[in-house]
Amino acid sequence: MARRLRPEGLDFVGTAPVRLVFTREVVASPERVFQALARDVPGWAEWFPAVTSAQPLDGGSARDVRLRGGTRFRETVLAAEAAGAASVYAYRVDVTNVPAVRALVEEWRLTPAGAGTRVQWTFAADGPAVFRAGLRLAGPGLGRSFRGAVTALDRRLRTAG
Repeated sequence: MARRLRPEGLDFVGTAPVRLVFTREVVASPERVFQALARDVPGWAEWFPAVTSAQPLDGGSARDVRLRGGTRFRETVLAAEAAGAASVYAYRVDVTNVPAVRALVEEWRLTPAGAGTRVQWTFAADGPAVFRAGLRLAGPGLGRSFRGAVTALDRRLRTAG
């Protein structure tokens, strides 16, 4: 059953009851990583193993994302800013079939790291106490998923030339 979530803004990334933050450095430039995140939404299924389908909607201001296991998200893009020193791509989940979650915002922050990029992913969420506790317990698994996905993205960008 699809459920509408609380419509949080970008500031929720800093104030959410649960904030999981993961980082990884990659060889690809911030510009290339940003393009893959924000401009090649369908490509997410090629490098993020949990994603089976991702489609831009409404001219790129929204996304429809499907994950392994049947999880679905309808998302609104909150930020897609490619700036020299720090680029940000962020979105909030508006509708999902995940039970208990009340609000969810994800932010991808890219900063130069030598010739490559430092990729930081913040997963900010709210829900009942049992959901928050479960999400914290799931943190190490989300971290592994993030690291594997970003490594695969970096490999994909390097082979694409």
